[in-house]
Amino acid sequence: MQKYNWNYPTTMWVGENRINDIALACKNFNINKPLLVTDKGLAQSDIVKKTLLILKDNNISAELYSNVIGNPTGTNVNEGVDSYKKNQCDGVIAFGGGSGLDVGKAVAFMSAQTLPIWDFEDVGDNWTKANLDKIAPIIAVPTTAGTGSETGRASVILNEETGVKNIIFHPKFLPSIVILDPVLTVGLPSKMTAATGMDALAHNLEAYCAPGYHPMADGIALEGMRLINKWLLEAVKNGSNLEARMNMLTAASMGSTAFQKGLGGIHSLSHPVNALNNIHHGLSNAIFMPYVLSFNKDAIEEKIIKVCDYLELKDRTFNGFINWVLKFRKDLDIPHKLSDVIQEKDLDLERLSKMALEDPSTNGNPKKLTLEDMRLLYQNSMSGQLF
Repeated sequence: MQKYNWNYPTTMWVGENRINDIALACKNFNINKPLLVTDKGLAQSDIVKKTLLILKDNNISAELYSNVIGNPTGTNVNEGVDSYKKNQCDGVIAFGGGSGLDVGKAVAFMSAQTLPIWDFEDVGDNWTKANLDKIAPIIAVPTTAGTGSETGRASVILNEETGVKNIIFHPKFLPSIVILDPVLTVGLPSKMTAATGMDALAHNLEAYCAPGYHPMADGIALEGMRLINKWLLEAVKNGSNLEARMNMLTAASMGSTAFQKGLGGIHSLSHPVNALNNIHHGLSNAIFMPYVLSFNKDAIEEKIIKVCDYLELKDRTFNGFINWVLKFRKDLDIPHKLSDVIQEKDLDLERLSKMALEDPSTNGNPKKLTLEDMRLLYQNSMSGQLF
């Protein structure tokens, strides 16, 4: 596999075994004692052990913070910052799936702040409150092809006191170097490969459908969807296929790059069930996808037909695209209904609907959403009824 160095939207080192360059990445930013942030499972994996060994062999003494959970919390960030300061680190290696990347980026940012993390929620000009001095440099190493957090300027962190997932934003959240190495994703189980891949699809799809003028984001999103259509099933069925894994990593990074244009109702509905019901974000995005698409039909039909053309689908109509999504999910063994993963008694419909309406992603939806719309979308996703 050929190796590449890209410079959009940040410096990206791409290709097989690029993790071998992790020490060089540290040296590029004068990082001598990085804090490697990841989750407990990955901390025991061969890929993390190999990474730490590469650093050690190059006289770089890394510390490890690995208490990150699947839907990461403010506590995770605070603990990471404490570890960073206690060990006198000078940079962060954010390593893993979306949770490890989001916490790692937040730790690097918060290491220089005195205000609480919630003061930097992505609302208005909150980001301008930040102290820019001594924000730690970030090296991002994704091990899943889903969130694309490695190319994002935000982290999604759960506020345990409110039960709400907050989007924390600052331009300095964007990593200085990203290493995209498909070898690191080979061990990802097929179900997780499918769920994270659908997360990447949701990012590209909602970015493309979001209103506003951003042709660069639209172009990236279209190609991201094409790569997912071509390679996700192969990555699920044959996890050792490095070409499939590389293309999915690329598509995930593209989704995060594109969604600076906006997201929408899929993410609005997902964030509350991720926070309150601990459902995997990619899985919930996949479940909500056809319901939100159907709701938005009047506003996005023309755009969706262009997607059909680009993907070279046989049925290049709006309904043809819905049928493609449904079949794609079925082939990936992803459930059609929210009730397949959450029991109705565990669904606080009123609270979820209010949280979904207040989610920052709601503003990017192609059609205006009301509280009743959110309630109906949750109800339909439980019953399996499309609009």
